[in-house]
Amino acid sequence: MLDAGLSRRTLFTVGAALAAGVVSAGCGKASGNAADRVLEAPRLRPDKGLTANLPLAKNGLSPDAVAAKYAGKKPQQWGTDISGILTNFDTSGKQFALTFDACGGPGNNDIDENLLSLLIAQQIPATLFLNKRWIDANQLRAAQLAGNPLFELANHGTAHRPLSVNGRAAYEIKGTGSAQEAVDEVWGNHERLTQLTGHPPRFFRTGTAHYDELAVNIVQDLGEVPVGYSLNADYGATSNAAQVQANMMKAAPGGISLAHMHRPKSGTGPGMYAALTALKGNGFQFVRLP
Repeated sequence: MLDAGLSRRTLFTVGAALAAGVVSAGCGKASGNAADRVLEAPRLRPDKGLTANLPLAKNGLSPDAVAAKYAGKKPQQWGTDISGILTNFDTSGKQFALTFDACGGPGNNDIDENLLSLLIAQQIPATLFLNKRWIDANQLRAAQLAGNPLFELANHGTAHRPLSVNGRAAYEIKGTGSAQEAVDEVWGNHERLTQLTGHPPRFFRTGTAHYDELAVNIVQDLGEVPVGYSLNADYGATSNAAQVQANMMKAAPGGISLAHMHRPKSGTGPGMYAALTALKGNGFQFVRLP
Protein backbone atom coordinates (compact mmCIF):
# COMPACT_ATOMS: atom_id res chain seq x y z
CA MET A 1 0.00 0.00 0.00
CA LEU A 2 1.29 3.42 -0.89
CA ASP A 3 1.06 6.17 1.70
CA ALA A 4 2.47 9.58 2.47
CA GLY A 5 5.55 8.06 4.04
CA LEU A 6 7.15 6.70 0.90
CA SER A 7 10.70 5.45 1.24
CA ARG A 8 13.60 7.15 -0.53
CA ARG A 9 13.81 4.16 -2.85
CA THR A 10 10.11 4.50 -3.77
CA LEU A 11 10.49 8.22 -4.47
CA PHE A 12 13.53 7.51 -6.65
CA THR A 13 11.54 4.90 -8.56
CA VAL A 14 8.69 7.35 -9.18
CA GLY A 15 11.10 10.02 -10.40
CA ALA A 16 13.02 7.62 -12.59
CA ALA A 17 9.86 6.28 -14.19
CA LEU A 18 8.68 9.77 -15.01
CA ALA A 19 12.03 10.88 -16.33
CA ALA A 20 12.26 7.77 -18.48
CA GLY A 21 8.98 8.62 -20.16
CA VAL A 22 6.62 6.11 -18.59
CA VAL A 23 4.06 8.86 -19.16
CA SER A 24 4.70 9.75 -22.78
CA ALA A 25 3.75 12.94 -24.57
CA GLY A 26 0.49 13.20 -26.42
CA CYS A 27 -3.22 12.96 -25.71
CA GLY A 28 -4.41 9.52 -26.73
CA LYS A 29 -6.89 7.23 -25.08
CA ALA A 30 -6.01 6.88 -21.42
CA SER A 31 -4.41 3.55 -20.60
CA GLY A 32 -1.36 1.98 -19.07
CA ASN A 33 -1.92 2.08 -15.30
CA ALA A 34 -2.50 -0.95 -13.14
CA ALA A 35 -6.20 -1.08 -12.35
CA ASP A 36 -5.68 -2.61 -8.89
CA ARG A 37 -3.05 -0.22 -7.55
CA VAL A 38 -4.05 1.28 -4.21
CA LEU A 39 -2.68 4.72 -3.42
CA GLU A 40 -3.96 4.97 0.13
CA ALA A 41 -6.50 3.21 2.32
CA PRO A 42 -9.89 4.95 2.22
CA ARG A 43 -10.64 7.01 5.33
CA LEU A 44 -14.08 8.43 5.98
CA ARG A 45 -14.46 12.04 7.02
CA PRO A 46 -15.55 12.57 10.64
CA ASP A 47 -18.83 14.10 9.40
CA LYS A 48 -19.61 11.28 6.98
CA GLY A 49 -23.28 10.45 7.07
CA LEU A 50 -24.41 13.92 8.13
CA THR A 51 -25.20 15.19 4.63
CA ALA A 52 -28.93 15.22 5.28
CA ASN A 53 -28.39 18.19 7.60
CA LEU A 54 -26.49 20.26 5.04
CA PRO A 55 -28.24 23.21 3.34
CA LEU A 56 -29.29 22.67 -0.26
CA ALA A 57 -27.83 25.87 -1.66
CA LYS A 58 -26.69 29.36 -0.75
CA ASN A 59 -29.03 31.62 1.27
CA GLY A 60 -31.58 28.84 1.56
CA LEU A 61 -32.30 28.72 -2.18
CA SER A 62 -33.13 25.35 -3.67
CA PRO A 63 -31.51 24.37 -6.98
CA ASP A 64 -34.89 24.78 -8.69
CA ALA A 65 -35.21 28.29 -7.26
CA VAL A 66 -31.75 29.16 -8.56
CA ALA A 67 -32.71 27.92 -12.03
CA ALA A 68 -35.94 29.94 -11.96
CA LYS A 69 -34.03 33.06 -10.90
CA TYR A 70 -32.01 33.08 -14.15
CA ALA A 71 -34.53 31.52 -16.55
CA GLY A 72 -34.89 33.48 -19.78
CA LYS A 73 -32.10 35.95 -19.05
CA LYS A 74 -29.54 36.67 -21.76
CA PRO A 75 -25.82 36.63 -21.00
CA GLN A 76 -23.47 39.35 -22.20
CA GLN A 77 -20.06 37.85 -21.35
CA TRP A 78 -18.26 34.61 -22.16
CA GLY A 79 -14.82 33.22 -21.38
CA THR A 80 -12.38 31.86 -18.83
CA ASP A 81 -11.57 35.10 -17.01
CA ILE A 82 -14.72 37.15 -16.56
CA SER A 83 -15.80 38.84 -13.34
CA GLY A 84 -16.53 36.43 -10.50
CA ILE A 85 -14.16 33.65 -11.58
CA LEU A 86 -11.31 32.89 -9.19
CA THR A 87 -8.05 33.00 -11.16
CA ASN A 88 -5.62 34.26 -8.47
CA PHE A 89 -5.51 34.58 -4.71
CA ASP A 90 -3.87 36.99 -2.28
CA THR A 91 -0.61 35.84 -0.73
CA SER A 92 2.22 37.51 1.15
CA GLY A 93 4.73 34.84 0.14
CA LYS A 94 5.54 32.54 -2.77
CA GLN A 95 2.44 30.39 -2.49
CA PHE A 96 1.00 28.77 -5.61
CA ALA A 97 -2.10 26.60 -6.01
CA LEU A 98 -1.91 23.40 -8.04
CA THR A 99 -5.17 22.10 -9.50
CA PHE A 100 -5.73 18.96 -11.57
CA ASP A 101 -8.85 18.03 -13.53
CA ALA A 102 -10.23 14.52 -14.07
CA CYS A 103 -12.64 15.03 -16.95
CA GLY A 104 -14.36 11.64 -17.15
CA GLY A 105 -16.25 10.03 -19.99
CA PRO A 106 -15.06 7.74 -22.83
CA GLY A 107 -11.26 7.62 -22.91
CA ASN A 108 -11.00 9.98 -19.95
CA ASN A 109 -11.61 7.77 -16.93
CA ASP A 110 -8.01 6.71 -16.25
CA ILE A 111 -5.70 8.18 -13.61
CA ASP A 112 -2.09 9.33 -13.78
CA GLU A 113 -0.81 7.29 -10.86
CA ASN A 114 2.77 8.43 -11.35
CA LEU A 115 1.66 12.04 -10.98
CA LEU A 116 -0.31 11.32 -7.82
CA SER A 117 2.55 9.25 -6.42
CA LEU A 118 4.84 12.22 -6.96
CA LEU A 119 2.48 14.57 -5.10
CA ILE A 120 2.12 12.11 -2.22
CA ALA A 121 5.84 11.31 -2.01
CA GLN A 122 6.83 14.97 -1.91
CA GLN A 123 3.83 15.95 0.24
CA ILE A 124 2.59 18.49 -2.30
CA PRO A 125 -1.03 19.59 -1.71
CA ALA A 126 -3.41 20.06 -4.62
CA THR A 127 -7.06 20.70 -5.41
CA LEU A 128 -8.51 17.93 -7.56
CA PHE A 129 -11.49 18.79 -9.78
CA LEU A 130 -13.34 15.52 -10.38
CA ASN A 131 -16.12 15.05 -12.92
CA LYS A 132 -19.06 12.91 -11.82
CA ARG A 133 -18.47 10.41 -14.62
CA TRP A 134 -14.87 9.96 -13.44
CA ILE A 135 -16.00 9.44 -9.85
CA ASP A 136 -18.61 6.88 -10.90
CA ALA A 137 -15.99 4.99 -12.94
CA ASN A 138 -13.38 5.13 -10.13
CA GLN A 139 -15.32 4.87 -6.91
CA LEU A 140 -12.55 3.25 -4.85
CA ARG A 141 -9.94 5.67 -6.16
CA ALA A 142 -12.20 8.62 -5.45
CA ALA A 143 -12.71 7.40 -1.87
CA GLN A 144 -8.94 7.06 -1.44
CA LEU A 145 -8.38 10.60 -2.69
CA ALA A 146 -11.14 11.91 -0.42
CA GLY A 147 -9.36 10.37 2.54
CA ASN A 148 -5.96 11.90 1.78
CA PRO A 149 -5.49 15.21 3.62
CA LEU A 150 -3.11 16.45 0.90
CA PHE A 151 -6.02 16.82 -1.49
CA GLU A 152 -9.27 18.74 -1.60
CA LEU A 153 -11.88 17.36 -3.97
CA ALA A 154 -13.72 19.93 -6.05
CA ASN A 155 -16.56 19.92 -8.56
CA HIS A 156 -15.76 19.49 -12.27
CA GLY A 157 -19.35 19.13 -13.34
CA THR A 158 -21.73 16.30 -14.06
CA ALA A 159 -21.12 15.86 -17.82
CA HIS A 160 -18.11 18.17 -18.38
CA ARG A 161 -19.99 20.84 -20.33
CA PRO A 162 -19.12 24.53 -20.68
CA LEU A 163 -21.43 26.43 -18.35
CA SER A 164 -23.86 28.59 -20.26
CA VAL A 165 -27.54 29.48 -20.18
CA ASN A 166 -27.89 29.44 -23.99
CA GLY A 167 -25.84 26.47 -25.22
CA ARG A 168 -22.69 28.34 -26.16
CA ALA A 169 -19.85 25.95 -27.03
CA ALA A 170 -16.13 25.89 -26.29
CA TYR A 171 -13.61 23.68 -28.09
CA GLU A 172 -16.52 22.15 -30.01
CA ILE A 173 -18.17 21.00 -26.78
CA LYS A 174 -21.75 22.28 -26.56
CA GLY A 175 -22.51 24.15 -23.38
CA THR A 176 -25.51 23.79 -21.12
CA GLY A 177 -28.54 25.16 -22.94
CA SER A 178 -30.55 26.84 -20.19
CA ALA A 179 -30.38 28.02 -16.60
CA GLN A 180 -31.90 24.70 -15.54
CA GLU A 181 -29.26 22.72 -17.45
CA ALA A 182 -26.51 24.86 -15.91
CA VAL A 183 -27.89 24.17 -12.43
CA ASP A 184 -28.09 20.45 -13.20
CA GLU A 185 -24.48 20.42 -14.44
CA VAL A 186 -23.30 21.87 -11.14
CA TRP A 187 -25.73 20.24 -8.74
CA GLY A 188 -25.56 16.66 -9.96
CA ASN A 189 -21.89 16.44 -9.01
CA HIS A 190 -22.36 18.70 -5.99
CA GLU A 191 -24.56 16.00 -4.50
CA ARG A 192 -22.18 13.22 -5.58
CA LEU A 193 -19.18 14.91 -3.95
CA THR A 194 -21.18 15.67 -0.81
CA GLN A 195 -22.04 11.99 -0.58
CA LEU A 196 -18.40 11.03 -1.15
CA THR A 197 -16.72 13.44 1.29
CA GLY A 198 -19.43 14.17 3.85
CA HIS A 199 -19.48 17.89 3.08
CA PRO A 200 -20.38 20.03 0.05
CA PRO A 201 -17.60 21.01 -2.35
CA ARG A 202 -16.28 24.56 -2.07
CA PHE A 203 -15.06 25.00 -5.63
CA PHE A 204 -16.39 24.42 -9.15
CA ARG A 205 -14.61 24.46 -12.49
CA THR A 206 -16.72 23.96 -15.57
CA GLY A 207 -15.72 21.67 -18.40
CA THR A 208 -13.36 23.69 -20.67
CA ALA A 209 -13.23 26.38 -17.92
CA HIS A 210 -15.66 28.56 -19.94
CA TYR A 211 -18.58 30.40 -18.31
CA ASP A 212 -21.01 33.17 -19.11
CA GLU A 213 -21.70 35.69 -16.34
CA LEU A 214 -25.13 34.24 -15.53
CA ALA A 215 -23.56 30.79 -15.12
CA VAL A 216 -20.99 32.35 -12.78
CA ASN A 217 -23.87 33.71 -10.69
CA ILE A 218 -25.57 30.32 -10.73
CA VAL A 219 -22.47 28.61 -9.35
CA GLN A 220 -22.23 31.22 -6.61
CA ASP A 221 -25.91 30.92 -5.71
CA LEU A 222 -25.45 27.15 -5.41
CA GLY A 223 -22.80 27.80 -2.76
CA GLU A 224 -19.61 27.15 -4.73
CA VAL A 225 -16.78 29.36 -5.99
CA PRO A 226 -16.32 29.41 -9.80
CA VAL A 227 -12.66 28.70 -10.53
CA GLY A 228 -10.55 29.35 -13.59
CA TYR A 229 -6.76 29.53 -13.78
CA SER A 230 -3.87 31.92 -14.22
CA LEU A 231 -1.51 29.38 -15.81
CA ASN A 232 -2.49 26.67 -18.30
CA ALA A 233 0.11 23.98 -17.69
CA ASP A 234 -0.80 21.25 -20.18
CA TYR A 235 -3.49 22.60 -22.54
CA GLY A 236 -5.92 19.77 -22.07
CA ALA A 237 -3.13 17.21 -21.60
CA THR A 238 -1.90 17.84 -25.16
CA SER A 239 1.46 19.41 -24.21
CA ASN A 240 4.65 17.37 -24.10
CA ALA A 241 6.81 17.18 -20.98
CA ALA A 242 9.14 20.00 -22.01
CA GLN A 243 6.18 22.27 -22.72
CA VAL A 244 4.54 21.48 -19.39
CA GLN A 245 7.79 22.20 -17.58
CA ALA A 246 8.25 25.50 -19.44
CA ASN A 247 4.66 26.54 -18.75
CA MET A 248 4.93 25.77 -15.05
CA MET A 249 8.17 27.71 -14.71
CA LYS A 250 6.11 30.85 -15.43
CA ALA A 251 4.37 30.41 -12.07
CA ALA A 252 3.86 33.59 -10.06
CA PRO A 253 2.89 33.92 -6.38
CA GLY A 254 -0.86 33.70 -5.88
CA GLY A 255 -1.37 31.90 -9.18
CA ILE A 256 -3.52 28.88 -10.01
CA SER A 257 -2.38 26.26 -12.49
CA LEU A 258 -4.63 24.07 -14.61
CA ALA A 259 -3.48 20.57 -15.55
CA HIS A 260 -5.02 17.13 -15.95
CA MET A 261 -4.73 13.91 -13.97
CA HIS A 262 -6.63 11.46 -16.21
CA ARG A 263 -4.13 11.08 -19.07
CA PRO A 264 -1.24 8.89 -17.89
CA LYS A 265 0.38 8.87 -21.35
CA SER A 266 0.46 12.64 -21.66
CA GLY A 267 3.42 14.91 -20.90
CA THR A 268 1.81 16.23 -17.73
CA GLY A 269 3.43 13.82 -15.26
CA PRO A 270 7.07 14.10 -16.34
CA GLY A 271 6.74 17.83 -16.99
CA MET A 272 5.33 18.37 -13.50
CA TYR A 273 8.08 16.25 -11.96
CA ALA A 274 10.76 18.51 -13.40
CA ALA A 275 8.92 21.79 -12.79
CA LEU A 276 7.74 21.17 -9.23
CA THR A 277 11.21 20.16 -8.14
CA ALA A 278 12.66 23.35 -9.64
CA LEU A 279 9.93 25.60 -8.25
CA LYS A 280 10.37 24.20 -4.76
CA GLY A 281 14.08 24.92 -5.08
CA ASN A 282 13.16 28.50 -5.98
CA GLY A 283 11.22 28.89 -2.74
CA PHE A 284 7.67 28.22 -3.92
CA GLN A 285 5.20 26.66 -1.51
CA PHE A 286 2.34 24.68 -3.03
CA VAL A 287 -1.12 24.96 -1.49
CA ARG A 288 -4.71 23.93 -2.07
CA LEU A 289 -7.09 26.65 -3.16
CA PRO A 290 -7.66 28.92 -0.15
